Amino acid sequence: MSSMQTTVAPTTELKRAIGPKLLLLFIVGDILGTGIYALTGQVAAEVGGAAWLPFLVAFAVATVTAFSYLELVTKYPQAAGAALYVHKAFGIQFFSFIVCFVVMSSGLTSASAASRAFAVNLVAGFGLDVGVGAVLAIAVGFILLVMLVNFRGVTESVMLNVVLTLVELSGLLLVILIGFWAIAGGDADFSRVVAFETPEDKGVLVAVSTATSLAFFAMVGFEDSVNMAEETKDPSRIFPRIMLTGLGITAVIYVLVSICAVAIVPIGELAGNETPLVTVVQTAAPDFPISDLIPFISMFAVANSALINMMMASRLLYGMSKRGVLPSFLSRVHPGRRTPWAAILLTTAIAVGLISYVSLDTEGSVVALLGGTTSLLLLAVFTVVNGTVLVLRRDMVEHEHFHAGRVLPVIGALSCAYLVLPWSSGRPVEQYEIAGVLLAIGVLLWGITWLARRLVGSNTTVKDDATGLTGED
Repeated sequence: MSSMQTTVAPTTELKRAIGPKLLLLFIVGDILGTGIYALTGQVAAEVGGAAWLPFLVAFAVATVTAFSYLELVTKYPQAAGAALYVHKAFGIQFFSFIVCFVVMSSGLTSASAASRAFAVNLVAGFGLDVGVGAVLAIAVGFILLVMLVNFRGVTESVMLNVVLTLVELSGLLLVILIGFWAIAGGDADFSRVVAFETPEDKGVLVAVSTATSLAFFAMVGFEDSVNMAEETKDPSRIFPRIMLTGLGITAVIYVLVSICAVAIVPIGELAGNETPLVTVVQTAAPDFPISDLIPFISMFAVANSALINMMMASRLLYGMSKRGVLPSFLSRVHPGRRTPWAAILLTTAIAVGLISYVSLDTEGSVVALLGGTTSLLLLAVFTVVNGTVLVLRRDMVEHEHFHAGRVLPVIGALSCAYLVLPWSSGRPVEQYEIAGVLLAIGVLLWGITWLARRLVGSNTTVKDDATGLTGED
């Protein structure tokens, strides 16, 4: 049976407008967000006052994985990210699709976590006395608002990202400054910073692993920067220095914030708190008017995370549909707005379902559950990416590029896999259930597409040069 292959080559290249400073702000802004603003209390609940330790461990794991990403992005300076690397290494269409769909799913769980954080910060900011149902309604309403903004076709420039980053950063610096002021004034118990406490049902290693799995949610985002490779000036030269600098800056901020949090607020008040930084500032400076701004700064930070992740998720879904690996209706574009409305509707529906489902459990932290699922999905991708580096060593390129060495990718793959596996990571089973449902949705959509193409007798293969994903009969 003969087959026809259609390859569409780009006629123009993206403008290389991003230099070192803008790339650094993009990376820092992408990492900062929901994780540190909402999960500090949950991390402290696992390890007590040593809440800074899981952030340090998460930073180490992220940095080792960043070395693998740096070798790949400088070797293949294209915008498709993990799906591109996996396809180049293994050439298995379904495997490449799964990696791409897992990345998309992580965007949905991250946005869902952000919407919940937005809701609880709004309630705290306005001092509302409402129940679980009202918080859920606010979170769902926020996701619907993000859908409308997404549908209108928001084009975020790099300069806008700079503004958003500075606002997010200002909130964290405010927490650090007020925290240091309280510590210097004797209004904090610094001895709590070295008080290591674990839940009764967990050993030290499992408790640290569980806390690190949560803290890793605060470190994700650095991998998104590889999608800016085609718009970055001389990416092979500046990416290594800038990505590692961005990770280092955020790690320092996170450690300082966590130290201030546990020194100022008793662990019992932090544990289970979905607005921990609001509590920190209000405890350290109850009569300081600026403390009233923290909930709104937190809302701004998590709102930015939600919008970016929902836009990413809908565009990935649209792209996979356009390339024939998902049902064709998901590639429909609104004629007026020129936005992928079908993909936006489906990703929004999944996000609403996620928020509603996890909100049924009033005992646990919704943000921690969704954030943990996000880190679970991305750590699985990172495990594969670290292995991909070693496989692609046989693929030589003409230009110079960054080398991660032989040992670091192995350490990265093993450490990421350790934080994924249920018997070593200490993750609750609900995270695996959510990830499994999302994967099942992806496989179902893949199956529907495959069956539809078989039934219509299509004999066409459509290939995209960027990702390598193909749709064929």
